[in-house]
Amino acid sequence: MSNILIIGNVIKDVYLRLDEHQNHFEQDENGTSWLDLAFNGETHHFMRRISIFGGSAITLEVLSKFGLTSHIAGVRAHLIDGGIEVDHDSPHDYRYILCRDNEVAYLTSTKRAHTIWEMPAGHVDWIFVDRSAIISPQLTQQLLKFLSLSQQTRLAIYTDPYTSDEATLTLLKHADLIFTEQKLPAHFTGFYCHIAKDYISLSGEKIAWHPEKADLFTHLTTNSTIAATVFSALLKGKTNAEALQFAKINVENATLRGTLDYQTIEDNLREEQNHTVSITDIARALVAPGKGILAADESGGSIHKKFEAAGIPDDEAHRRDYRNIFFTTPDLEKYVSGVILFDETARQHADDGRSFIDFLTAKGIIPGVKVDKGLVKFHNSEETWTDGLTDLDDRLKEYYNMGLRFAKWRAAFEVRFDENGKMITPTPHAIQKNCEILAKYALACQNASIVPIVEPEVVHDGDYSVETCAKLTTAILHQLFEELSLAKVQLEGCLLKCNMVLAGKQYHHPSTPEEVGRWTAHVLRTAVPPELAGVVFLSGGQTVTQATENLQAVTNCGPYPWPVTFSYARALQGPALDAWQGDNANADAARTAFRQRLIANANALKKSV
Repeated sequence: MSNILIIGNVIKDVYLRLDEHQNHFEQDENGTSWLDLAFNGETHHFMRRISIFGGSAITLEVLSKFGLTSHIAGVRAHLIDGGIEVDHDSPHDYRYILCRDNEVAYLTSTKRAHTIWEMPAGHVDWIFVDRSAIISPQLTQQLLKFLSLSQQTRLAIYTDPYTSDEATLTLLKHADLIFTEQKLPAHFTGFYCHIAKDYISLSGEKIAWHPEKADLFTHLTTNSTIAATVFSALLKGKTNAEALQFAKINVENATLRGTLDYQTIEDNLREEQNHTVSITDIARALVAPGKGILAADESGGSIHKKFEAAGIPDDEAHRRDYRNIFFTTPDLEKYVSGVILFDETARQHADDGRSFIDFLTAKGIIPGVKVDKGLVKFHNSEETWTDGLTDLDDRLKEYYNMGLRFAKWRAAFEVRFDENGKMITPTPHAIQKNCEILAKYALACQNASIVPIVEPEVVHDGDYSVETCAKLTTAILHQLFEELSLAKVQLEGCLLKCNMVLAGKQYHHPSTPEEVGRWTAHVLRTAVPPELAGVVFLSGGQTVTQATENLQAVTNCGPYPWPVTFSYARALQGPALDAWQGDNANADAARTAFRQRLIANANALKKSV
């Protein structure tokens, strides 16, 4: 087992959460807030104070929890209750960290403690020069002298490769492993780990990490945790990729109360791998051959318009009865792999008292849920973005516990022209922002073990040609998959729900099914990566027969690298609503009408002769 000597300063981090209601903040002409710090504890008020040992103590804690033999030069410290305790007479620096809203400021002493060198009593496999170390010429000479005497000892160092300090540069030339927050200059050819604000890279491997998930308050402690974890994992025999995964799990789950131990990280990694398999399996099941996805997720506003037009009271009882018709249709599971529910429906119950979620699951149908909160206009614009990210993580956890296994999020793009026929919407800005939001949503879903359906829709109700629709849809899909790639969304566990490529409803030359099939196939093959789990089409503004005929035409232009199917709402439900009219005496007739549309669209998934 490796023996590691840590060189660095122990820092006593004192976190103060300031009380803005009692402290007097002033703003200068630039809008910067200032606080007069006569720091005696009486004139300033804070709501919470937390003290932890940071700096080299973080590195010692991580190494100790990995079962590695290590100590800090000149410091007596030990692991107690999952955290590091430092003897009161051991040297350490103080650092006050003031927290106000999401802003952090530091107060540090101008007279830092000298970093101590201690000649090891026995054999040392590694020297780890911590981020907290003050690398003086004297310390450099002591380290280099020891390394010349102990040829088997290797050196790891966490520092800035762009420093002009000669002592640091000398050590960097002798390092076997470098940790840095900057990319190394070309003349540094050694093995190094780059720790950026949202990713970590190590010798060609790279992984995204999410600072907002870290509970360590500052990049000073988060970055130390990352470096120590990568170092420890490598010493435990992990590959570069595994070491990065260990660091991501540790920093995103560690708290001020302590980092994770080796076995806990192993268990978390195993769970992540298991859930990755499960979301892939669920995604595949949702695009099973011959089946589609029923979209029963109309928002309150959408279903209100639908009911109002049919003269049906818009209350919870009628909404439940309406959805209940579809879920109780005979042989539903033969034609439907999944159902997208609205939040209200997900909490309602079938006639036998079971929740709709349990009722559908018992039929072998996967229940999902719409999680976006609708469209919001950009400032001073008619274009929209989709709301709902703020509390998404909490809602996804609840939905998973309720039994929901996939989700859907829609972004809408309306096509408008100026008086000269130049397209003015959607703008590149609106496309990029909506695709960024879709990617964030998709990643949140996969982190919650839920399959995301991403739905960018070119709204059919417009005056544009099929060629315009093809060009625009291609641009949107290219942007979407670029954002999904940047967010590290696993495409094998993700579905695309999109519009078919056809002329707008107001255009003077309606698209024939053959045109729709040909253009849609071309756009999908151009813009959709082959590893995607599947493509499902929305019916968006098409008539009942149009949606089926166009689906048949798309099928005829196959096969495709991914399964292709339907995820319709109105194109399946319209005839059933006409038959029902809000009267449950007509429920059987409504089920029959609905079943006919299911059969017609399931048949459209087979190539016609």
